[in-house]
Amino acid sequence: MTLKDYISELNKQFRTGIAREHSYRPALQQLMSAMLTDMVVTNEPARIDCGAPDYIISRKSDNAPVAFVEAKDINDSDLDGYKQHKLQFNRYRESLDRIIFTDYLDFHFYENGELKDCIRLGKVDGNKIVGIDTSFGKFVVMIKAFTNSLPQKITSAGRLASIMASKARLLAETIKRVLDKENDSASIQLKGQYEAFKRVLLHDITHESFADVYAQTIAYGMFAARMHDKTPEDFSRHEAATLIPKTNPFLRQIFQSIAGYDLDERIAWIVDDLALSFAATDMPKILKGYGGNNRHSDPMIHFYEDFLASYNPKLRKSKGVWYTPSAVVGFIIRSVDEILKRDFDLPNGLADYSEIEHEVINENYNPKVKGSKHTKFEKYHRVQILDPAVGTGTFLAESINCIHNKFSNMQGMWQGYVEKHLLPRLNGFEILMAPYAIAHLKLDWILNSTGYIHTSDRRIRIYLTNSLEEHHKDIGTLFSMWLSQEANEAGRIKRDTPVMVMLGNPPYNGSSTNNGQWITDLMKSYKKEPGGKVPLNERNPKWLNDDYVKFIRMAQYFIEQNGEGILAYINPHGFLDNPTFRGMRWELLRAFDSIYTINLHGNSKKKETAPDGSKDENVFDIMQGVSINFFIKKGKKKKNALGRLFHYDLYGKRESKYSFLNSNNITTVPYTELNPQSPMYFFVPKDFGLEKEYKKGFAINELFTTCLLGPNSHRDDFAIAFDKETASIRIRDFLDRSITDDEIRKLYLIKDNRDWKLSQARMMVKVDDCPVTCLYRPFDYRWMLYGDYAFDYPRPQINNQLIDENNIALITTRQTKEHFGVFVSKVPLGQHKIVTPYDGSYIAPLFSFLDTNGSLETESKISNYRIDIVEKVNSRIGKDVEAMELFDYIYGMLNSPIYINRYKEFLKLDFPRVPYPKNIDEFNQISEIGKKLRELHTMVNSSTWIVEIGYPIVGSNLVEKVEFKDLRVYINETQYFDNIQESMFNYYIGGYQPAQKWLKDRKGRKLSFEDIRHYQEIIYSLSETSKIISQFYEK
Repeated sequence: MTLKDYISELNKQFRTGIAREHSYRPALQQLMSAMLTDMVVTNEPARIDCGAPDYIISRKSDNAPVAFVEAKDINDSDLDGYKQHKLQFNRYRESLDRIIFTDYLDFHFYENGELKDCIRLGKVDGNKIVGIDTSFGKFVVMIKAFTNSLPQKITSAGRLASIMASKARLLAETIKRVLDKENDSASIQLKGQYEAFKRVLLHDITHESFADVYAQTIAYGMFAARMHDKTPEDFSRHEAATLIPKTNPFLRQIFQSIAGYDLDERIAWIVDDLALSFAATDMPKILKGYGGNNRHSDPMIHFYEDFLASYNPKLRKSKGVWYTPSAVVGFIIRSVDEILKRDFDLPNGLADYSEIEHEVINENYNPKVKGSKHTKFEKYHRVQILDPAVGTGTFLAESINCIHNKFSNMQGMWQGYVEKHLLPRLNGFEILMAPYAIAHLKLDWILNSTGYIHTSDRRIRIYLTNSLEEHHKDIGTLFSMWLSQEANEAGRIKRDTPVMVMLGNPPYNGSSTNNGQWITDLMKSYKKEPGGKVPLNERNPKWLNDDYVKFIRMAQYFIEQNGEGILAYINPHGFLDNPTFRGMRWELLRAFDSIYTINLHGNSKKKETAPDGSKDENVFDIMQGVSINFFIKKGKKKKNALGRLFHYDLYGKRESKYSFLNSNNITTVPYTELNPQSPMYFFVPKDFGLEKEYKKGFAINELFTTCLLGPNSHRDDFAIAFDKETASIRIRDFLDRSITDDEIRKLYLIKDNRDWKLSQARMMVKVDDCPVTCLYRPFDYRWMLYGDYAFDYPRPQINNQLIDENNIALITTRQTKEHFGVFVSKVPLGQHKIVTPYDGSYIAPLFSFLDTNGSLETESKISNYRIDIVEKVNSRIGKDVEAMELFDYIYGMLNSPIYINRYKEFLKLDFPRVPYPKNIDEFNQISEIGKKLRELHTMVNSSTWIVEIGYPIVGSNLVEKVEFKDLRVYINETQYFDNIQESMFNYYIGGYQPAQKWLKDRKGRKLSFEDIRHYQEIIYSLSETSKIISQFYEK
């Protein structure tokens, strides 16, 4: 077909008046096939349906894709993807090196994301299409050059990571589309692999997650293969299968499947395109780019970080993929080496090659055979090492480096040592396929760099498995069999191998899904009170369900099974002093002879600072503080005795912490020995010298007969609104039966959970239900959908008492991880974290109502106080105290900075205890302060306040960016609140900074007159609060 024939065919279809984009596809396919005789032009509807461009242009010689074409209808106005095609076109531009966007007349040529040329072959003239002959020659030259040009050489690691990421994203999207297709016989193999993965490894994996795992694995499998390719010019997915080392049999098997000619063609074209990019990659130059300094001493992990940052930054966070700094890894490995020498009399440390006889399960046991036994003895190396969350292999790689350093004058022995005494005792478990592939790649690379040469197919002992599950056999597909082989090999380690060293950086995930029976049973010992006999008295011990806690418990199990060993982890430091972990701490003291902890602090959630007030930084790019912990079991401690505990605090900037860790090991750290005491057994220093004095006071939950955790909806974006109208619309939508449940879910992005079901909730809402004003944060009043239909835990016991402003409630915390918080409210509460973002707020109303209907008649309410405590207060002050007077005394005392500083350690553990007044004068003084604070914080007299906060500039009132500058708080480029001291902008009420948070929570909203006035009143209240609290220092 010539270009004139092509225009003629387009015109023929166009003049029918009913032609659509699909009508012109055959003509374009014929044209390109005629012009590109050494190419195959494919237009496959099944591929297109799963996300492929309309045409794939491939070389006849090797079927490698060289260019792509995406066609739209004639006269399409968005061929550069700025409008309706933006998402699709961006995806193609980012992931495909060469693509043409066309409406069959106008052709836009893109190479590596950049527009190279535009050529128009024809135009619409009335009801017909006419050719532009002057463009024909240029088009012929361009299309041939475009499809025959050599790929651009890839020499930058960042560019390769970006290319891999964009193609992997496209691959993941395509795989998901294939999996989502029902009754699709072509995707049976892929769906079988998904089902096997779900059955054997990740039981809750979704199509989207599996597609993501699969795409990353293909990308990194290709990377691994390309590293071993000596002739990259002809690199392909078929060759990749033969290049992946036999030391990684599982990945090799996967690629042999992927390389097969029966690979789903809807996926194959992307894999082939990825292979072309690797063929054009200068691999030595890529790896060299990551060398030369401490930060980039590990090319594998840093390349993976760059890849993830481009591929999906959120995935890195959700999977806990955080680079463990080399200073931390080196410190832990050197310390384990020293512990083995010091405590276990092994002079070679990690390089020890002594062997022991160990009893294992006899898998060949046959009861019918005389003399056959259940168990048998096998030889194992004594120092078996296991990283149960191996990630990309950083800790095992550093172990190899540490051991190799001991062979500096014995390189001639290294080859034999690795084969016989190193590879058999390095073990790792990993649940994510991409890090698993990288770990194999890294250890292979590290071993090669030490001079070791693989002379056999002995596999590297890193296994794809869930560390927190027991092994199990599985049957089914070939893919399932491969997974099962991995899991069973790992299972033999879990069951038989006498692991002596457990080390690594386990995942941190408070929403753990690892709830298998094996680890759940093990965790029961951590969920008991110290002593191990009584269940832990915690209403919600959820912090114990974090994955890192489960990995500690699993490691404890391995060491106890072995009878001796070392557990060396870096993990969140919350377990060191959080009261909920008291049973875990006692259990660790019971199990181990000695425990060494280095609290690295850096908890930005708690806004930690060094003791001198200077900045304290995390060693990771995370908010959660961490600690390095060594748990040592020598088997010499008496059965019922508790182990010794040593502690060290390391504060400061990140680089100073790195410097300390690089310069030390466990034997040179100036630890302090602690004497942990019942009932908390803290792993940090504590000063409880004032305990007897503190306990003489009365606890808030002892005084108030009703004192409950605040309400919790688990769907605040729906249950809480900034204005009454929005909240009312939500109630109307709930009542409107013409709106289906599915429509409600999509409209408000709400999901069912254990305690709340949408269908049931809609049955609860009543026609006369209306929104209620609530306190959401200090000074932040919003509108609440009031009741069970919106909240999982509505707490009517407290909120029903606050419907009318004739009552008031005290708000405080039971345990304090950060700033101690106390506040008051005259309206219902809309949240359970009113005064601090990380500690639950407990609510104690002053009055309760006798009327079962919650009537608010004055004569029907009674004090919520326990009589015996009130009478004791009366005896101290010599008069009968009024309910509000006592409330004000309590509120004043709990706001006293002297009180908070004096009893700060106790406020972290339980409800605050209030000292009984010494006499009437002290009571009156503190009560008067409390009254002033109460009135300021509830703003009851705000209409009388003389507020001198300006708002001088006319504008949109839209909150865009909150910024403090020169006594002004800006809400956008031009508008600001004036005459505000910086100390008030930064002032804390509990764990919040109201002057900042109130505005930041309203980003994207326009402030009304009432909003502006309210913010001015917040600043006034904070300023007066600061003045009043300073009176405590004057007394």
